[in-house]
Amino acid sequence: MTTAFDLDGPRLAPASGQAPKQLVVLLHGLGADGNDLISLAPYLAQVLPEAAFVSPNAPFPCDMAPFGRQWFSLQERTPEAMLGGIRMSAPILEGFLDAELAKAGLTAERLALVGFSQGTMMALHVGLRREVPLGAIVGFSGALLAPELLPAEIRSRPPVLLVHGAADEVVPAQALPAAVAALEANQVPVTQELRPGLGHSIDERGLQLAMSFLKEALAGAPPE
Repeated sequence: MTTAFDLDGPRLAPASGQAPKQLVVLLHGLGADGNDLISLAPYLAQVLPEAAFVSPNAPFPCDMAPFGRQWFSLQERTPEAMLGGIRMSAPILEGFLDAELAKAGLTAERLALVGFSQGTMMALHVGLRREVPLGAIVGFSGALLAPELLPAEIRSRPPVLLVHGAADEVVPAQALPAAVAALEANQVPVTQELRPGLGHSIDERGLQLAMSFLKEALAGAPPE
């Protein structure tokens, strides 16, 4: 049986060489693994030199490819099936986050989630339901699943940045305004940017936005 503590993946220690003062958890998309998003860490470390980075491999083998991992299956893309899948993985990710914070001796306000595609779906689902607010959520090319459940289930309102390609061929760009509307309706502070001509990927502008957003959000965390 998969447990929360089975998750692990590539890591990058703080550029400062000191003990971490922030933690950034990078959540990959369907069919990838932790190696996919850890490549963002050296860039983010330029503005977060005291942050530790970890990019956990999702708990399940991808069932649509002979390689890679998945947070939940997308073979059946009905809202009910996807919600069931994300609810299965949410406690696994929750436990991982709690364990990583405890290991680093950090409070939740010093944690940021950065997701891509399915990883964004996980970041939004889990991040908005934690009792103690995270420092920030950044989502690339993703979506907010089951927005109608937020009014009853939301527990915290960390600042959110969402970036999406206008030419995304995997997760339609309409997912961006839909997510923003639901977040705003639930009083979640959200910043958005639609990238003209961009497909299902992260461009330099999106990365720069994430760097600025995380620097500001985590800099505001209370001192230890």
